[in-house]
Amino acid sequence: MPKMKTKKCATKRMKMSANGKVMRSQGGHAHLNNGKKRSRKNNLCGITAIGSKQVTKTYARALQG
Repeated sequence: MPKMKTKKCATKRMKMSANGKVMRSQGGHAHLNNGKKRSRKNNLCGITAIGSKQVTKTYARALQG
């Protein structure tokens, strides 16, 4: 059986942490920033872990290739 290919869109949007969690960047800080407070924009910048176990398994499988 051939190897599973890595999903290129997944590698550009997510990455695996050292503990095996799938990390993603938060959206909503690229445009329409006039009405947002500085603290809200600062909280949107950064990375968070994907919470659901089933989604984590799916994305981990797509990233490992």
